[in-house]
Amino acid sequence: MTTTTPTPPAPTPPAPAPPRRGRALDSASSFLRRRPRLRLGLLLSAPMLWLGLAYLGALAALFATAFWHTDSFTGQVVREWTLENFRTLFTDEVYRTITLRTIGIAALVTLIDAVLAFPMAFVMAKFCSPRAQRILVIAVMTPLWASYLVKAYSWRVMLSGNGVIDWLLAPFGLDSPGYGLLATVLTLSYLWLPYMILPIYAGLERLPASLLDAAGDLGARPWRAFRSVVLPLTFPAIVAGSIFTFSLSLGDYISVRIVGGANQMLGNVVYDNIGAANNLPFAATVATVPVVIMLGYLAAVRRTGALDNL
Repeated sequence: MTTTTPTPPAPTPPAPAPPRRGRALDSASSFLRRRPRLRLGLLLSAPMLWLGLAYLGALAALFATAFWHTDSFTGQVVREWTLENFRTLFTDEVYRTITLRTIGIAALVTLIDAVLAFPMAFVMAKFCSPRAQRILVIAVMTPLWASYLVKAYSWRVMLSGNGVIDWLLAPFGLDSPGYGLLATVLTLSYLWLPYMILPIYAGLERLPASLLDAAGDLGARPWRAFRSVVLPLTFPAIVAGSIFTFSLSLGDYISVRIVGGANQMLGNVVYDNIGAANNLPFAATVATVPVVIMLGYLAAVRRTGALDNL
């Protein structure tokens, strides 16, 4: 009986070597995978480069221009370093008054928005269903889609002598406040209110309801629970909203021109010196004041954790 020897299987041809470009990509991918910080730096390099050139570069140019001056005869900017603009800003009584007025209006607008926004945000976060919350958030954001000028001029119409506010106050023997500081505060408070509601709503939404139940079980009355539990935990969110309202009010100048009457803020001084006065260095000097104020404010609130809510 003859036996047949099985034929060995044909050898498998070796796999083709990956192309050189593929090996280089794999090596680079492995290299970056082992170095997450380098990977993050490369990912952020393009936006950080844009930020450095477009924003920080412009801010540096602004500060540099503040130390120049304008030739009184030709009106041309003279690139010679001088502190005359800052000396005028700090010694002239008019500019000191405008600075204090601007800070006061911005602080008052922030306070009014906080008082109005907190109960609205609290109801949205704790008493409304998820569907109602979404509807209310859209309703709060809807005014932001309208034109800034339309909203400001609407308040001008309402505050006029025969406007809606005058009609509402007439039965009580009162007149419309007209144009001035009060009109400016009312208009800015309306314009920036959504920027206060949304951060507070986000902070209240993260507040566990069990903390309020626990405070009630321990005998805390509603006001005590609010003062001891709700307010401390949502204070960073309130401060986060104040950053928006305070900074936006600090630099505003359009609403002041529309409803502010003869009153001025720092933004109006900047606008007038760029336009009619043609004094760009002094305009840059005045523009540094809100920047310095906001840097100080951000440094003060940094420890509250408010920047984590932005």
